[in-house]
Amino acid sequence: MNLAETQGAKEADTLLLPVPDNAWHPMTRAAFRFVFVYFGLYIVTTQMFWEGLLPIAVLNPLANLPPLRDIISWVARHLFGVTAPLVIEGSGSGDKIFDWAHVCLLLAVAAGATAIWSILDRRRKIYLSLYEWFRVGVRLGLGTTMLSYGVWKAVPLQMGYGPSLTRLVEPFGSFSPMGVLWTFMGSSPAYQSFTGCTEILGGVLLLIPQTALLGALISFAVSFQIFVLNMTYDVPVKLFSFHLVLLSLFLILPDWPRLRNFFLLNRAVAPAPNRGTRSPRRSRLALRLQLCFALYVTLSMAYGAKQNWFEFGGGAPRPLFYGIWNVDQISIGDEVRPPLVTDDRRWRRVIFDRPGRAVFQKMDESLVVFAAKIDQEGKTIELTKADDTNWKATLSFARPAPDRLTLNGAVDGNQLIMGLRLVDREQFLVLNRGFHWVQERPFNR
Repeated sequence: MNLAETQGAKEADTLLLPVPDNAWHPMTRAAFRFVFVYFGLYIVTTQMFWEGLLPIAVLNPLANLPPLRDIISWVARHLFGVTAPLVIEGSGSGDKIFDWAHVCLLLAVAAGATAIWSILDRRRKIYLSLYEWFRVGVRLGLGTTMLSYGVWKAVPLQMGYGPSLTRLVEPFGSFSPMGVLWTFMGSSPAYQSFTGCTEILGGVLLLIPQTALLGALISFAVSFQIFVLNMTYDVPVKLFSFHLVLLSLFLILPDWPRLRNFFLLNRAVAPAPNRGTRSPRRSRLALRLQLCFALYVTLSMAYGAKQNWFEFGGGAPRPLFYGIWNVDQISIGDEVRPPLVTDDRRWRRVIFDRPGRAVFQKMDESLVVFAAKIDQEGKTIELTKADDTNWKATLSFARPAPDRLTLNGAVDGNQLIMGLRLVDREQFLVLNRGFHWVQERPFNR
């Protein structure tokens, strides 16, 4: 490489992100100002950084609280022309109109702040101290997020522990793309735990200054995979996962010249430059504080995951009639209804998969979900509908044998009697196939 090429490479490297020098490239300064404002606001106003400090039960992103909530709603209505009521909380989606309006607002604020900052501070040529502290904030925000997602998979909680009973009898063609992904991941708790451990590894390494680059590389690989899955399986966390990819790249880019030399050019790699200006004493104090924060976040999330496992995960108590029950016989009024797929009034199965819920499956394999309150002493099951508070049905039950159940009561003004038989879950291939080191032929069914 000649001198001109070397100089050009150095200039290109300085455009990536700051390195200690007498001055940054003007484009680097402008990019840093924009990134500082945008990513800083995004981390603070979403759940990212706060996941490590607050319990999930009380966690509410600042974007969902006044006055920012009102400003974002105004943007959605007046700039985007949204007339329908905005969904803000409780939907479980990260790609709501509210979320897109939030991001657009932050982009506009960052662009305006960058212009004003560039005018007022045009003499400043470098922001080493501010840049160092900003990297710390990004590391903590991204690290706690990766830890949070990782713990919920490693336990496993996010996709469930095995396929749910309802999924076992629901036709595959009725699954949504997201339902396919969730069932696929939940069907293999070991794989779900493995993916969670990779996220935990990236998160923990990010929280430790000496291993931050390795943590950023792992987090980039993991978050990019998550983003691709969200895009290809229509999981409504596309916007958030894309930001995880960008934040990982932000932490990686300053070390790109060193990574390029090591991985691509087979050159010697010098140690990372010291981007900070703190004294050794302050550096040691900052390191200890970050290590304490990493330990606190890891332990608190592990404790929360343990509680959730026994509350609604695989270790949670099961309902009294847990299982899939086939309807062997049913009579409505005085008429016994044969199992015809054209009969939309006949039930095919009753599924008790979690406390407080009963799922009834019709002959066409569609599902109807009820809230179920089981009274063991009175031997009754009270059914209600979430979308109709006035609807209620009370069925008396008898269990003459462990695999037999009889339900009797009035439903929609008709007397209903059902004889149910418990299905052996081990008959499902997805549950009984197991693992095999030796296979003469692929068992792909």
